[in-house]
Amino acid sequence: MDQDGGGAEQSGDGAYVVLRPRAPGRFVFASPHSGTIYPPEMGADPALPEASLRSAEDALVDRLITPGAVHGATVLLGRLGRAWVDLNRDPADLDPDLIEGAGDGAVSPRTAAGYGVIPRLTGDGRALYDRRLTLDEARARIAGGHQPYHQALSEAMEAARARHGEAMLVDWHSMPARATQGAGGARGPDVVLGDRHGSSCSAELTRRLRRAFEALGWRVALNQPYAGGWTTQRWGRPAEGFQAIQIELNRALYFDEAARAPGPGWSRTEKGVARVMAGLLAPAGDQT
Repeated sequence: MDQDGGGAEQSGDGAYVVLRPRAPGRFVFASPHSGTIYPPEMGADPALPEASLRSAEDALVDRLITPGAVHGATVLLGRLGRAWVDLNRDPADLDPDLIEGAGDGAVSPRTAAGYGVIPRLTGDGRALYDRRLTLDEARARIAGGHQPYHQALSEAMEAARARHGEAMLVDWHSMPARATQGAGGARGPDVVLGDRHGSSCSAELTRRLRRAFEALGWRVALNQPYAGGWTTQRWGRPAEGFQAIQIELNRALYFDEAARAPGPGWSRTEKGVARVMAGLLAPAGDQT
């Protein structure tokens, strides 16, 4: 993980890294899906290509947002691969088709589709396992990965609210280019902002981010096809002093998905995201 926290204090464990600036503001930046660690005990199908195993990762998003710590954001980065445990899912949302003993109750549509807190499928739709997992395996992954990450997020959000009267979570993600393609393969939006249809944060925060990305010449969509995941829903409680918004960046901007490496647009995207973050975290921008 390539990080430059600009002198920020770094801490964490096997599940996450947190960068705390010298003078933390009210913003917390998080990347739950950029982790690349897959413990050997995962026991994925040995025939599964590595590219498929890693296809759901928000590749390089951690590198894009780490400079936010220079400007006063607390930055939280997940380290575990999304196929091991999905940090943007309800920890109770276990997939009975994958996990023995998970029960036969109703599950969310995402879990039914194979993308619960312990995913059954890769990002490109392949089966992750040639076996079923035990309930103990699932619980151990949640206890060792999901819980520590969200404990660190809770601490960061509570500390920001205690200092400033309000905490603002920006949950950073990426989307495959194919996810938003239009008719005939036309490229979709470069950025999707998800504010749970206006419920998870102030309209001003959404507007400021939209203007900032559009100033780069990027196409911005709102809540379609991503309105914000479990983390945005959990922390999007403006009446209680917690706001949250999800940002999805089109990987076509910066990433070569076939080579799994920075693409020709990397430098431009890195500078563009840095500009958006600096504007959002500037003293005047810290008063949303």
